[in-house]
Amino acid sequence: MTMPYYASAEQVMRDRSEYARKGISRGRSVAVLTYADGVLFIAENPSATLHKVSELYDRIGFAAVGRYSEFESLRVAGIRLADVRGYSYNRRDVTGRVIANAYAQTLGSVFTEQMKPFEVELCVAEVGEDSASDQLYRLTFDGSIVDEASFVVMGGQAEAVSSHLREHFTPGLSLAEALQVGVRALSAVSPATAANGGAHDQLPAEQLEVAVLDRRRPKRAFRRVVGAALTSLLSDQGTAAEPAESPAEAAGTHAPSAPAPGTPPGLGDPAAVDTAGGSEQASAQPSTQDGVGGGTDGETPDSEQ
Repeated sequence: MTMPYYASAEQVMRDRSEYARKGISRGRSVAVLTYADGVLFIAENPSATLHKVSELYDRIGFAAVGRYSEFESLRVAGIRLADVRGYSYNRRDVTGRVIANAYAQTLGSVFTEQMKPFEVELCVAEVGEDSASDQLYRLTFDGSIVDEASFVVMGGQAEAVSSHLREHFTPGLSLAEALQVGVRALSAVSPATAANGGAHDQLPAEQLEVAVLDRRRPKRAFRRVVGAALTSLLSDQGTAAEPAESPAEAAGTHAPSAPAPGTPPGLGDPAAVDTAGGSEQASAQPSTQDGVGGGTDGETPDSEQ
C-alpha cells in the first residue's frame, strides 16, 4: 500500500514563494518615484502596446512586473472596483489605500488557496494635494503590502536599482531630474546598455515607458510621456531649466499654445481640463465636482445666479 503524498504547510509556502520569485526575476524592472509635482512611473518596456503602467482612477496609477496576463487581469479588476465605488458612493471615496487593500486580499487568497501563485509585483500610487500626501503602496505575490515613502522598485534587479536610487535620489526633484535619476538606475542593470553588453550607454526613449501623476491637473492626473516630450526630458531640455525667450515673444507676438509633436495632450498646460485629450470641447463640459454642474437637484450654481 502506497503512502499518500504529504508536505508540510511551511514547505508548500516556501515552494510557492520560490516559484513566484523566479517568475518575477525574469521581468524587467519598474521604478516609481515621487517628484515635486507628483509621481513618476518609469518602466523598461520595449513594447508599445503591452503596458506595465496604467491609470486606475482620477488620481491613482498602477504599475506592475511579472506575468503580463496575470497583472493585466488585476489591473482591470482594480479599474472596475474604482468605477463601481465611485459611482455607488462618491469619487472621493476611491483611494489608493482601498484599491491596494483589495489587491492584497486577492493576492493573499490566490497564494494560499491555489496551487500556482500569481507571478506579479504591483505598485498602487495616489497623488495628493502636496508631496506629503502622496501615497505609494507596494504589493508582493503573497499579498503583503508596504507603504513606501519616496520610491518603489520592482522586478528582477530591484535590489541593485534601489541601491542606486538611495545614493542619488532626493525628495523634491523636478520631473526632468527625477526621470534622469530613475533612468540611470534602470540603465545600470539593463542588458540593453553598454555596461552589460548592450548597444546603448543609457536606455533610449524607445525602450522606456514613462507616465506621471501630475498633481497640478484639475481632474485626471495620469498622463503618458512619449515622443518629443520624453526625448526632451531625457536630454535635460524644456522643463529642466527655464526656457529662454523665444523670437516670437521678443517681437511681442503670442506664441502658439499647441505642444510639440509627440507631446501628450495637456502635458505642457497643467491647468487645462482634459477628459478627452485636452480639447476645447472637453474643457467646455460641465464639471463633475460635487454640487457643480450636471446636478439633479435643480439648483443653479453660484457662478450662474
